[in-house]
Amino acid sequence: MSTSFPSVMERLRALIGTPSVSSVSPEFDQSNRAVIDLLAGWLADLGYAIEIMPLPQQPQKANLIATLGKGPGGLVLSGHTDTVPYDDSGWHSDPFRLTERDNRLFGLGSADMKSFFALAIEAARQFDANQLSAPLILLATADEESSMEGALSLVAADKPKAKYAIVGEPTGLKPIRAHKGIIMESIHVTGHSGHSSDPRLGNSALEGMHKVIAEILRWREELQQRYRDPHFAVPFPTLNLGHIHGGDNPNRICGDCELHFDLRSLPGMSQDDLRHELDERLAACFADTGLQVKRTPLITGTEAMHTDAQSDIVKQAEQLTGYQAEAVAYCTEGPYLNQLGMQTIIMGPGHIDQAHQPDEFLPMEQLQPTIDLISQMIQRYCQDGH
Repeated sequence: MSTSFPSVMERLRALIGTPSVSSVSPEFDQSNRAVIDLLAGWLADLGYAIEIMPLPQQPQKANLIATLGKGPGGLVLSGHTDTVPYDDSGWHSDPFRLTERDNRLFGLGSADMKSFFALAIEAARQFDANQLSAPLILLATADEESSMEGALSLVAADKPKAKYAIVGEPTGLKPIRAHKGIIMESIHVTGHSGHSSDPRLGNSALEGMHKVIAEILRWREELQQRYRDPHFAVPFPTLNLGHIHGGDNPNRICGDCELHFDLRSLPGMSQDDLRHELDERLAACFADTGLQVKRTPLITGTEAMHTDAQSDIVKQAEQLTGYQAEAVAYCTEGPYLNQLGMQTIIMGPGHIDQAHQPDEFLPMEQLQPTIDLISQMIQRYCQDGH
């Protein structure tokens, strides 16, 4: 191990100071390779086997799998290296400079979720490979805030493999065992433009979109009657109409109209089935109208996450934190780790209401408790042989 290994605060400063914004808008999107290289260097110094996986569709971005120890089972400590874009005018300090103020650490990614890596590494430093009965894996992903391509490429590669996983998203160190899924869809209606003085000259896509919206709202009501889960604060699936655009002038019949919406599904709801059901409803709605309607996914979509309440990692996290595992509405990479065969929980420092906000911060009083909690989980799953 290097005698000049950086301290927790030095690691935090380096991670916050290394931009890695991901966005569906190309003008904001950046590579995460500088963050991956930082983490890989630190973990290599600690004796980890390093694997850097460029993303198939975005080779300038990469995942990192760093492994200490060998054998079956083990624990993955997982997080994403990217942040959302930022609005400089909303910040009271440089988003890319770790700033201590009022017992808080401010910086872009301080809560969501670069700080987890610095603290997880500090916890991991307490363990040597010869102490471990099962591998300890630190996983750092790309593009969680946009395409989820990092997590999707891990599933395609069928790695990493372990028995348990912790995703260090900001939960205030409370365990989360379930969350909703999300799809984002575009509905495009094509009609025929014409002079507004005579409706016979065209076929209004905007009026057709009125039919789409009415059908989607009926569908939403049916879904909310059909699916309920009392573990969630909002115990039914939600559907939000978020964007609409159509036409170009008041005196022209609208020839094209587009709607964007998101749907947040409960565990047990199949996204493929939801899309198929909507397609069938829209096809029936537009029969004999002369209008064309097309649904296109805006993102691949993330399935809802569910880890059994009686699974060992949930019970262990509840015992160590004193909190019962909860269900939340936001999405994480947890479902992909479950898909890889791991019992997965979401649990990390910071609070979700700080995520994606100007003046994002991490409370300093959570630093040592995070290190202690992760150390206890490593001991149980990588040292004690569970």
